[in-house]
Amino acid sequence: MKQILFATTRSSAPLFLRLLLGIVLFPHGAQKLLGWFGGFAFEGSMGYFTGTVGLPWIVGFLVILVEFFGPLFLILGFATRFWSLAIFFVMSGIVVTSMHDYFFMNWFGNQKSEGMEFFLLTIGMSLSLLVSGSGRWAVDRLLQRRADAARLGGARFPVPEFSAQELRA
Repeated sequence: MKQILFATTRSSAPLFLRLLLGIVLFPHGAQKLLGWFGGFAFEGSMGYFTGTVGLPWIVGFLVILVEFFGPLFLILGFATRFWSLAIFFVMSGIVVTSMHDYFFMNWFGNQKSEGMEFFLLTIGMSLSLLVSGSGRWAVDRLLQRRADAARLGGARFPVPEFSAQELRA
């Protein structure tokens, strides 16, 4: 299970996906949990989710946790697959329950609500990270390397057994 959760590639592409997704989503979570960026904080967000939207309290609670902690852990590259899956479910739930009337964002204020394009982008980014893992410069990569070294008998970096002449040939 740990190998599936923390396995990753050496690619830099997931680094950019997780950094941008984390940076864009973090303010939304901070609004809901801490009241930063003009948000209503935990109590106000829970009141909105349970009262106005009609979600069970546990769903509202999980949405707040995922939107706050998920981006932080994505930025660090820790348990990227888990947090990507959680973000995928939150954003899919938003599209299915409330953002299905319009595609485009409400740039000019002529729609009743926002569109779903932002949420579809976050779903796509989450699915990409779910498949690829964290990529370079991630805690997951460090954990994977440490596990690989332990499996190989303590060698920090496995060294191929080639002579210099074989490499030149």
